Amino acid sequence: MAEHESGQERTEDPTPKRQEDAKKKGQLARSRELNTMISLLVGASGLIVFGSAMIGDLSIQMEKYLSMSPAGMDDAEVFTATVGSALGNGILICVPFFVLLLVSVFVGPLAMGGWAFSPSSMAFKIEKLNPLKGIAKMVSAKSLMELVKALGKFFLVGSMATVVIWQTFDQLLMLASKDINTALNHFANIAGLSFLSFCTALILIAAIDVPFQLWEHKRQLKMTLQEIKDESKESEGRPEVKGQIRMLQREMSQRRMMDNVPTANVVITNPTHYAIALKYDEQGPRAPVVVAKGKGDIALRIRKLAEEHDVLTFSAPPLARAIYASTEIDREIPAQLYLAVAQVLAYVYQLKLPPMPGQSAPQAPTNIDIPDELSVPEDSNSDSNGENA
Repeated sequence: MAEHESGQERTEDPTPKRQEDAKKKGQLARSRELNTMISLLVGASGLIVFGSAMIGDLSIQMEKYLSMSPAGMDDAEVFTATVGSALGNGILICVPFFVLLLVSVFVGPLAMGGWAFSPSSMAFKIEKLNPLKGIAKMVSAKSLMELVKALGKFFLVGSMATVVIWQTFDQLLMLASKDINTALNHFANIAGLSFLSFCTALILIAAIDVPFQLWEHKRQLKMTLQEIKDESKESEGRPEVKGQIRMLQREMSQRRMMDNVPTANVVITNPTHYAIALKYDEQGPRAPVVVAKGKGDIALRIRKLAEEHDVLTFSAPPLARAIYASTEIDREIPAQLYLAVAQVLAYVYQLKLPPMPGQSAPQAPTNIDIPDELSVPEDSNSDSNGENA
């Protein structure tokens, strides 16, 4: 079992991040046997499909340009133009076959692990010159696999070549009795079929090598438990950093909340444990909204801000507890509390009206009814040292 530098065994499967990082570095599962097999099979198939036509066209071009007149060969310009035209026509004839081979080169890598270009994999690394690592590679499982593949290819391809030559020997001898064009076409077919037979022997080698390369690649990427923990901390953030971020987020949220206190119409208190700042727009369609709320020290800060900005503070413990427990900041109060809050707002608006001669002072509402489903017992959240929920 492979071991990490710390001595821990690499027993855990690689994480998606580990695999993605390896891909960026160019560390992908690759099988040279698969690439070779695909290229040779495609080349053999191309010879079968295009071989006869290619040889026929090339024969015509050779016959045409090799039958130049002596006068044309003496003229340097005519000779150069003729040779250039011959080369151009020969390349055009072979283009379909070359394109087919070029496409086959990309099929193997795409089938194994996808295509990836990594400049870092081409960079010089001094550790590659370490002779100890070189010796270790010579006695590794990968080296043993390469030896087995080499021996397997030798015996399989050699055996297949012997069988093919034995079966086509008479046909090859008969080519000498045929005219040149027929012989060339027949030879192209024999060469293509023989080449295809040789290549099929590589299918067995590739079928063994591909699973081995996938297993070896996964083994190289295996991780220790400590590496997984470190990666988790790196991706999710260290606990102390996450705690600091949450604290900053709470502080920013509280600052924004405190900025909304001066815009409130009333602050309903417990009177000391809770403070809820309500804002109501008479012209708007919305119900009263909780713009700030808190308990303990935060409730004290809300009350002080309300006093500094002349926002009325009204003590209604059951209502304060009900709103605190049922409504989040920047949300409308529940419909069950509309009547209770309306009584408080009506009292606040009456206080803001200029007093009329002989009119008595407005009476604060004393019988504020709280629905049973929203009622909160007095000792449920009465910790005076608590913070904003």
